[in-house]
Amino acid sequence: MEALPELYAIFQGEVATVTDYGAFIKIPGCRKQGLVHRTHMSSCRVDKPSEIVDVGDKVWVKLIGKEMKDDKLKLSLSMKVVNQGTGKDLDPNNVSLDQDERKKRTFRDYTSQKITLEAVLNTVCKKCGCKGHFAKECFMQPGGTKYSLIPEEDEEEVSAAAAHERDKKTNVGDDSSKKRKK
Repeated sequence: MEALPELYAIFQGEVATVTDYGAFIKIPGCRKQGLVHRTHMSSCRVDKPSEIVDVGDKVWVKLIGKEMKDDKLKLSLSMKVVNQGTGKDLDPNNVSLDQDERKKRTFRDYTSQKITLEAVLNTVCKKCGCKGHFAKECFMQPGGTKYSLIPEEDEEEVSAAAAHERDKKTNVGDDSSKKRKK
């Protein structure tokens, strides 16, 4: 079996082919190739990998993933976590890679699950006998003062008072207009 680099190892490879979704890099010392997906080519958005690399270019890459699929070993590489001039690791603790993995995760939709409050709504308070709350949350105490809501003024009284005010203003306006005419 061929000697593959260890996970998170950095090496310089040659670009074998360029596709719409990334570039395949020849791994030195073995016949295997690894894929640098276009999202791992640069920290900026890459729409066309052919604008970044050409076949035959030497690039520094970091091995970020090994996966067995259909009895074939697939290798994932990254260029954006390696300085392309010196080959220095820009992400020694793999924090950037962890953040990328978290972004890929899908979140479950919990909106279809409804919360029911039947247990509280069907309870009866032992202090006051009202439904919907427990005795420790009761607002009434035995022998205590009971408070009730202040009734609002009747709308009829309010509208009658407003109409009376309007009548006064129009009468005052009529008196002043009569004075001017004289």
